[in-house]
Amino acid sequence: MKTRQPISDRQEHARRGREIYQSHVRPMVEQDNFGKVVALDVDTREFEIANDTLTACERLIARLPDARIWCVRVGHPGVHRFGARTTAVTE
Repeated sequence: MKTRQPISDRQEHARRGREIYQSHVRPMVEQDNFGKVVALDVDTREFEIANDTLTACERLIARLPDARIWCVRVGHPGVHRFGARTTAVTE
């Protein structure tokens, strides 16, 4: 099995991941998987979907051990959320 070289530029990796997700994966997963995580290989366009990042990545690596993975949460701009959340206060 041929080992792939890592993408040297993180921005290029992210650009390819976003592009593949928007054009290839999103139309297939968006309707029924809101909030789930998609792990996709930026070279093959293969992907796995799960409730969390670790499970999605493990499933993808089981099929493609040399996968160059990019993750996204369906329906959200980022995979994880940092910082405080605002909540509405009702009286």
